[in-house]
Amino acid sequence: MEEPRRGPLAGVRVLELAGLAPGPFAGMMLADHGARVLRIDRVGAVDDRPRRDVMDRGKRTIGLDLKSPAGVAAFKKLAAGADVVIEVFRPGVAERLGIGPADLHTVNERLVYGRMTGWGQRGPLAPAAGHDIDYIAISGVLSLLGRAGGKPTPPINILGDFAGGGLMLAYGVLLALFERERTGRGQVIDAAMVDGAALLFAMFYAGVAGGHWGPRGTNLLDTGAPMYDTYETADGGFLAVGPLEPQFWAEMLDRMGRLVDMTELPNRDDPANWPKLRERLTSAFRSRTRAEWEQAFEGSDACVFPVLDMNEAAAHPHNRARETFLEIGGVLQPAPAPRLLGSERQGGHGDHLAPAIRLHDLTEWGLPDDEAEALRAAGVLA
Repeated sequence: MEEPRRGPLAGVRVLELAGLAPGPFAGMMLADHGARVLRIDRVGAVDDRPRRDVMDRGKRTIGLDLKSPAGVAAFKKLAAGADVVIEVFRPGVAERLGIGPADLHTVNERLVYGRMTGWGQRGPLAPAAGHDIDYIAISGVLSLLGRAGGKPTPPINILGDFAGGGLMLAYGVLLALFERERTGRGQVIDAAMVDGAALLFAMFYAGVAGGHWGPRGTNLLDTGAPMYDTYETADGGFLAVGPLEPQFWAEMLDRMGRLVDMTELPNRDDPANWPKLRERLTSAFRSRTRAEWEQAFEGSDACVFPVLDMNEAAAHPHNRARETFLEIGGVLQPAPAPRLLGSERQGGHGDHLAPAIRLHDLTEWGLPDDEAEALRAAGVLA
C-alpha cells in the first residue's frame, strides 16, 4: 500500500495528466498538503529511473495509453474513485480522447475537473498555441515590466505558468472542493494563464486607471526610483535596496555613512533628482564588497539585503531557521508553503519524486490487479 498522507488534504485523490509547468505545479501544491496525486504519463515515459523534477514530489506515476479504448476505460475507472482531475490539453483534446468533463461526470458526479490552458476554454485565441510570454503580453502585464527606455522584459516564466497558472488552478481546485461540500456535485475549473496574470496585476490596473502609474521603469516599484532597485558591489555582488519609507531611508543613510560619505544628497522626494541620487548610490555601493555591506546593515531596518543565488539562499541563517528549503532525492528545493501552524510541519510530500506506482497499488484507485496486469501485458499500462 502507498504510505498514509498527512495534512489538510489527506484523503483527497488527484489524477494529474502529465504536462508542462503549470499542471505539475498545481499537482505539487496539492500533494504538498496531503493529497494523494497519481500522475498519468505516456507509457514510454515511465521507467525505474529516479525522477529529478521538483514538481513531481509526493506523487506516484503510471504510464497509460489514452489513445487506446482500453486505456480510456482504465482512466475512467481511476476517475470514478478520484476527487480531482488536472487536465492540461488544448480545448477539445480531452473530449476527443473521451475523458472530458462530461465523460467523467457520468462515472463520478462529484469529480472536480481542473482545466489548465493559456488562453482559456473559450475566446478567439482558445485553440491557438502560446507560451508564458504570450499570455502575459496579451494580459497587459508584460508592458509594465522592464527598465525605462528599454523593451518589455519577461521575468522568466513565473507570472503566466506558475503564479497566474498553476497556483490559480490549485486555488480553483480548493474552491471547487469547498463548494462540493454544499452541493454534492463536482465542478469544472477553467483556469487560464492570461486571466491569472491579469488578476495578479490588479493593483497596477488600478494605478493606471487613477493616473498613479506611469510608463514602465519610471515608477516607485519598477526600478524607476533609486530607493527601490539593485546595486552592484565592489566584488561583483548585488544588493536589493528598498527603503521606501522615510525612517528606513534615514537608517540606510546612517549605516552607509559609517563607510562612505553620504552627505549633501539631493531630495529623494523630487523625481527630478532621481538620476543624480542613483549615481551617488551606485558609486557608494560599488566602493565596498557585498560582505562589507551585509555587515554594515546587519540588525537594521534599512531594508537592504544581499541578492543571493539559489545555493546561497538555502544556506542563509533565516531560511535555515525556517526550514524554507529541503532536499529530496538529492535535489535542493523549496519546502511546501504556506504553513498551517496548527498542522504537522510537512504536508505529505514524503521523500520521493514520483516513482512508478506498484501495479497492485492500483486496486486502491479502483483498478483490480487482474485488469492492471492485462493492461500491462498489452502495453497499455506502464
